Amino acid sequence: MEIGSDDKRHGLRLLIISADKYPPFRVDVSVLFGRELASRGHTIDWILQSGAPCERAQRTQWGGGTAWVAPANSGTSRFARLMKHCQGILHDMRTLWRVRSQHYDIIQVKDKFISALPAWWAARRRGSRFVYWLAYPYPEASIHAVRDGTARYPLLYLLRGWIQKVLLYRIILPVADHVFVQSEQMKVDVCQNGIDPKKVSPVPMGISLEMFPDQPAGATASAEPRIVYLGTLVRVRRLEFLLRVLERVARSVPEVKLYFIGEGDAPEDRHALEEEAKRMGLEDRVVFTGRLPQDEALRLTATAKVCVSPFYPTPILNSTSPTKLMEYMALGRPVVANDHPEQRLVIQQSGGGLCVRYDEDEFAQAIEYLLDHPQEAEEMGAKGQQFVRRHRTYAHIADFVEEKYLLCVGSSNSRGKTAKKGPGTTAAPERVPLE
Repeated sequence: MEIGSDDKRHGLRLLIISADKYPPFRVDVSVLFGRELASRGHTIDWILQSGAPCERAQRTQWGGGTAWVAPANSGTSRFARLMKHCQGILHDMRTLWRVRSQHYDIIQVKDKFISALPAWWAARRRGSRFVYWLAYPYPEASIHAVRDGTARYPLLYLLRGWIQKVLLYRIILPVADHVFVQSEQMKVDVCQNGIDPKKVSPVPMGISLEMFPDQPAGATASAEPRIVYLGTLVRVRRLEFLLRVLERVARSVPEVKLYFIGEGDAPEDRHALEEEAKRMGLEDRVVFTGRLPQDEALRLTATAKVCVSPFYPTPILNSTSPTKLMEYMALGRPVVANDHPEQRLVIQQSGGGLCVRYDEDEFAQAIEYLLDHPQEAEEMGAKGQQFVRRHRTYAHIADFVEEKYLLCVGSSNSRGKTAKKGPGTTAAPERVPLE
């Protein structure tokens, strides 16, 4: 298979087995793969599990190729969840067998552990490259949840975490031809487990420009002093922190309100925050919107005077690449974030907000400063918006990922060109350049 000639465009053939549900809603899947990479002539087939209840497996067209979709039940009990998990694994194995006669340049597994083993075997049998994509430190997260008391089923979480850890670091990543991770910090963490850093590439979160209106920063900001948090409400985030911050801000800005746009993994996640807000006497200052359609959530976020991105300082969350930070900045909103590896780097490079310690007083003071200095806050918002549009679009990120795939299958260029770097970057091609 010839790739990268001057007069022809040859696409790669990829088979991706992903933990994302069908249809994928995360932009790092739907946009990066389903739109950007597929539009470049690459054929991408998918093995996924239905996100909605579905009694039978189905085959459909999605994201640049064929999608084989596993059935799923609607139960929430431990047994129902176990059965759904087993359905997904069996479907992965059956589909790998059904497509055994097809040639793929790359077989990639994302955030799956048991299914990675037959996928690696299939890749070796067919002469394909085996790539693993780790979007979150799942083994460490399960073990950490037990240690800090947030695990719903401690024994099950502990067992799952250790099994995943052995599979990931002893088998899957050592045999992978290439590994994609979410951030520079995650690369450091992965390589500390003995993985060759030369084959590990960080790919941070980005944005799709089509989802964000091309309008000046601050054009839709509300008149009220509105603080917005966009994202998950799961307990590991410890978002009671923001309630305590709000309590401090309200002393000097009585009309301030805090919006939580999002939902937890379980009803008790949101309920715990609502009860804490009532206990603190803040129920009239806090708005819980629940899970909203993405366009509606972004429109509401754009009305904020200040957006917040607190990350509880644990090794688990330190390795993440915050989607919300990119979305805030793409909307032109000034950000207050805490000293998290990637957040610190992005805020420093963009000038899009303030980065402080994970401290309630410092967080509150930063919010108050932006509310008291609206012109400076809007200038920060504009800088952040400019940075994201230049360096963190998925078109830009797709350049980097495509080059890694081409190198992985034995080509050192893409359609006759040498490996690209982002505008103005001097970084080595082992990571997506940030500037």
